[in-house]
Amino acid sequence: MDESARSKFLSMVKAHQDRDDPSGWCDQVYQDADGDVSAVFWADLVPNPYLITWLEAHPNTSPQRTAITVGCGVGDDAEALSAHGYQVTAFDISPTAIALCRKRYPDSRVNYVVADLFDHPRDWANGFDLVFECNTIQVLPGEYRLRALNAIAAMVAPGGHALISCRSRNTGEKEDAFPLPLDRPEIDGFIRAGLCEQAFVIYDDDQAPPVQHFFACYNRPTK
Repeated sequence: MDESARSKFLSMVKAHQDRDDPSGWCDQVYQDADGDVSAVFWADLVPNPYLITWLEAHPNTSPQRTAITVGCGVGDDAEALSAHGYQVTAFDISPTAIALCRKRYPDSRVNYVVADLFDHPRDWANGFDLVFECNTIQVLPGEYRLRALNAIAAMVAPGGHALISCRSRNTGEKEDAFPLPLDRPEIDGFIRAGLCEQAFVIYDDDQAPPVQHFFACYNRPTK
């Protein structure tokens, strides 16, 4: 994305945030792609490599185990979860994104649905053995970040896991950035929400210059 396009994009995001509509801009990005998934500028078009590493290290032994992908985008991570034997629900607030997923994977076993993280079906509460969140919280402003974190944590079933991937920052840095990376106290909100940290990785991605990330695994105790 060149500087002119980025400036226009940020103006659109701010306009929605200023009217307390924190994610209303998302569908426009997918509409502008005009059916071309490669034109969605944030889509890697491959599954998250840390998700794949975790799935390979923790093989799914039951075809009954369920997973959900938060803000599924164009579907790469959801399809990876399905390929590893999970019954997968993948949702996005953008109807156009979900239409792209269904067109891209016409024979998929994934249940692609349009849904709002802040107003999702009640039976999703404590409803999934594996919850995967990648880069949703970081695009939200203010109080919506904590609300999103708590909503994601609440989807994890007893004994289940949450895998969280996001940009990261040191506390006090990049306060005006968009997306706003999570710092360690913020991502520790998953612990405050009742989950137990099992693994935590800080890494740099392969962009130039590299961008620092967190990848964390949490578990909900059975008791």
